Amino acid sequence: MFDEKTYNQKMDKTFEVFTKELSSLRTGRANSNMLDLIKVDVYGQKMPINQIGSITTPEARMINIQVWDQNNVQLIDSAIRKSDLGLNPQIDGQLIRLPIPDLSEERRSEMKKMIKTIGEKCKVSVRNIRREANDNLKNLLKNKDISEDDEKKFQKLVQNFTDNHIKQIDDKVSAKEKEIMTI
Repeated sequence: MFDEKTYNQKMDKTFEVFTKELSSLRTGRANSNMLDLIKVDVYGQKMPINQIGSITTPEARMINIQVWDQNNVQLIDSAIRKSDLGLNPQIDGQLIRLPIPDLSEERRSEMKKMIKTIGEKCKVSVRNIRREANDNLKNLLKNKDISEDDEKKFQKLVQNFTDNHIKQIDDKVSAKEKEIMTI
């Protein structure tokens, strides 16, 4: 039997990943989520920064990382410098300060393009899930597990899920672009 909920959940998961990816983009305001995608090579494995230090945002344009182990300070510093966030860490003992510079007009345009690209990738993923669902429906119909009416009904449901998720993605992209363009 066809379970449309599975495909809706897959689309939800795709949207969650998209949202997390967007929240890691730098918008000019300090946000500890910006560091989520940076992994540091420590203790023989890649770990997120929040597992090797505490991250705080004391001011609107500053992120502080209190590193728990002095040996990891340089590793975190180099991981942040290598990332495409464009941040310059300042080391003060076991505290790493990350001043968040204002976004230049050029950087804002780059960010807009990046946001659009991430949004498009997410939409493609959602459409692939729709295609997977429709292929599954065709097979069920071919094997006479469901009727043509059921196939049409389920296709309509899956299309509704797809449309809703695409709209959510577009809304999120617009909101993030507006946030970036706000000085």
